[in-house]
Amino acid sequence: MVKNLSEEEKQKLQVMEQEIKITKNMSRIKHKVAVMSGKGGVGKSTVSANLASAFAGSGFKTGVLDSDLHGPNIPQMFGMEISQLQCTQEGIKPLETDDGIKVMSTEILLPSNEPLIWRGPKKTGAIRQFLSDVLWGDLDVLVIDCPPGTGDEPLTVLQSIPALDGVVVVTTPHPVALDDVERSIKMVQALNIPVLGVVENMSTFKCPHCGEEIPIFGKNGGKQLAEDLNIPLLGALPLYQNEDEGGLKNPEFLENFSKIVEKIVEVLDK
Repeated sequence: MVKNLSEEEKQKLQVMEQEIKITKNMSRIKHKVAVMSGKGGVGKSTVSANLASAFAGSGFKTGVLDSDLHGPNIPQMFGMEISQLQCTQEGIKPLETDDGIKVMSTEILLPSNEPLIWRGPKKTGAIRQFLSDVLWGDLDVLVIDCPPGTGDEPLTVLQSIPALDGVVVVTTPHPVALDDVERSIKMVQALNIPVLGVVENMSTFKCPHCGEEIPIFGKNGGKQLAEDLNIPLLGALPLYQNEDEGGLKNPEFLENFSKIVEKIVEVLDK
């Protein structure tokens, strides 16, 4: 006769069952790469979307998990039309871009511009459900866009994904951003997860009229950070006049990301 389980025992059993589902689901994905930054406003989601686009453009089956629950922008970065999620007995079907990139984000779940007012445990549960229940299928690369800081969401990503290949860290050259990004790097290192490299975003402002590049946020801050911490500098990206010129549609920007992806793939294939 099976004894009745206490609430605590039921919770432990649910956690164990979810761990098994996460492990099984993530095992179908060859490489998992998190994109982090200790500072908000450095263009982390832009980097995540462009990385995914560059991976897909290089022939990799790619997905993006938007774990920035309070500022979910990945679908918008891809210009996606938000449609209703399809849930089956097997799990949740992610949306797909025109290029076949699979996307999951709380932006898909919420009415337009509605805030997500959740505390830590609920946020942790949502991210883990994205890992366990979303039907990612067989992918070459899953890019995980993390929110800024070193709190619940990035910690959940780093601790919940089996065989996480590493983290790409995004910064601007500004000293304030560099201080916060260094904290994020030290968090990753404390968890014994590889830092794949630093992307210095907004390294210069490229004048749309004359083409001159102006270091409005400082010069070579990301490069110096990478050297100080003995981490590869994956690339330095200019700031464009507006999103249309500097986003996924800009050939020069995409070329820069293709070079960054080449460097990441070299590390992943070792």
